[in-house]
Amino acid sequence: MQHKKRGIYEKYIKRFFDILISFLVLVVLSPFFALVALSVRIFLGTPVIFRQKRPGKDEKIFVLYKFRTMTDEKDKNGELLPDEIRLTKFGKLLRTLSIDELPEFFNILKGDMSLIGPRPLLVSYIPLYNEKQHRRHEVRPGLSGLAQSHGRNLLSWEDKFELDVEYVDNITFLTDAKIVLTTIVNVIRRDGINAENSATAKPFTGTKNNESSEPAAIIK
Repeated sequence: MQHKKRGIYEKYIKRFFDILISFLVLVVLSPFFALVALSVRIFLGTPVIFRQKRPGKDEKIFVLYKFRTMTDEKDKNGELLPDEIRLTKFGKLLRTLSIDELPEFFNILKGDMSLIGPRPLLVSYIPLYNEKQHRRHEVRPGLSGLAQSHGRNLLSWEDKFELDVEYVDNITFLTDAKIVLTTIVNVIRRDGINAENSATAKPFTGTKNNESSEPAAIIK
């Protein structure tokens, strides 16, 4: 995968901030982590931590950590029930407040992820990306990103990927700071948590005719 030339912030400073902030969060919030883990164990069962393989930088696979938000309820045939049924009120609360994402600070500390970057999606999506969409993997995936600060699950997949690539081409300290602040506001307002008429975002099935929607640039 070919990479663009990185600036000083991206090359030397961004990773330092990732390590420092993720370490501080894990230390300071450790009692809260323990409380959430206990609550998940009581209301949703085990395992408390949801683990799933995701593609990271250069599409290398890593294991993503999240707090569990769904039950394992199955139908009479042993198949998992739809997400809307397995996602309980407690699970919805964790997602609405983005508490389920907190274990990803371990991924950030390890170097799998960054505080800011394109969200790590499913491994099964990799063959579905067009050439431009693959570029979202030129950087570490993030806890939040440009798409999450401008609509989150209310955006189409194509719009999300356009914003992801726009971010890859415009990584600066100011951009990251704006995304952090906007993401915090969105979490407080509970904006864009769910896709329309769905408890979770609809699966990506590929971009028709290998085209993109080319939304207007957002980064100034």
